[in-house]
Amino acid sequence: MSDSRIFVGLKSAKKKSKAAEVPTGPQCQWHGCEKVGTHRAPVGAGGEGLFLMFCLDHIKEYNKGYNFSPDLSDPVVARYQREAISGARPSFGKPIVEATELPMPFTVRSGSAKSLNARKSAAERLMQKREAQARKLKVLEAKAFETLGLPHDATPDQINRRYKERIKLHHPDSNAGNRASEAELQATIEAHKILKLNGFCG
Repeated sequence: MSDSRIFVGLKSAKKKSKAAEVPTGPQCQWHGCEKVGTHRAPVGAGGEGLFLMFCLDHIKEYNKGYNFSPDLSDPVVARYQREAISGARPSFGKPIVEATELPMPFTVRSGSAKSLNARKSAAERLMQKREAQARKLKVLEAKAFETLGLPHDATPDQINRRYKERIKLHHPDSNAGNRASEAELQATIEAHKILKLNGFCG
């Protein structure tokens, strides 16, 4: 008598090899490239909060010529930055809009905790900005702002945000051990340390 019925329905213990995973996402925004854009690239001044998407090869090219200010970037990179700022080239994220003036009294309920806190924080930011502008920078402090690509009157939030952006941008995991990027990473860490020690950010 055959015992083949005992094994009916049993499946092989061997797992089928998974098909190689193909990256998905938006197309690389480098002109003429048809690869998938898997890496975010910050736009810079005038486009805070916005970013472009490039493939691994082109994020490296972008990083090499990138400066927060498009005027100081490599000409090719600067073109991508300006097009993203003007809207000629699609970008992702949300623009960061910072309040530059004290809120008007009628925009929030008078006497409420929300109203008082809003006025207080806006006044503190304005005072910090004026103090920073009036203060004469030391050589290392000025160099630190230059390294981060920020104006001397940048707020603590702007300094910390730029620091985080550049750390991600030049991290070894994002740049395949690129020596130039390692140097930029170290310079960014030192610049932030100087500004923090001298009270420009927390």
